Amino acid sequence: MTIECKICGVSDSKILNFIINHQYPPKFIGFIVNYTKSKRFVEINKLKSLIDIDKKKSKFVAVLVKPEEEILEKIQYLKFDYYQIYNCTPEEIKDIKKKYNKKIISAITVESKLDLNNYKEFLPFSEIILFDSKGYEKSLGFDHNLLKNIPNNFKKMVAGNIKIGDILNFKDKKYIIDVSGALEDCSGKKNINKINKFLIEVSKT
Repeated sequence: MTIECKICGVSDSKILNFIINHQYPPKFIGFIVNYTKSKRFVEINKLKSLIDIDKKKSKFVAVLVKPEEEILEKIQYLKFDYYQIYNCTPEEIKDIKKKYNKKIISAITVESKLDLNNYKEFLPFSEIILFDSKGYEKSLGFDHNLLKNIPNNFKKMVAGNIKIGDILNFKDKKYIIDVSGALEDCSGKKNINKINKFLIEVSKT
């Protein structure tokens, strides 16, 4: 079974069109909607035009860190299939899901084994649980072996400085892999050659 994947932090129309029209497009494409500290942040007016296209086989994900109602109101009619939410309580995310009728990826940030069980509070209303590092815009990693005892009865996404060469480590695991920094060049811009290599490698799993 081929690994499902997400390319995150897309901010350029040329890159987005390349990804969507690739022979092996990712299941998910993420956009940084409100986290201005990130070099991948997309201002709202640019975001509106950027994602107003045919998504084809991919799902669009709004990446949101502790979103305020103002930004949620601005994006509610954009072509997002999922909201990926950081730094909110279960109650806050539940309310967002109810009000805006979006599928939810609840992000659990992991530094040690103690952080893992937090996912249980988010399961009832999340389509996917994302296990990520605490690095946010810094592309930090965490020990993915910590996840080995997490049950397989729900959909899991895993991020945290995953490199193209790490893909085979996930071949027999039921994870959606979420990659961003590994697909960028030295300037921090997404690199078409790296994206192409990544998608081809994923297709081989």
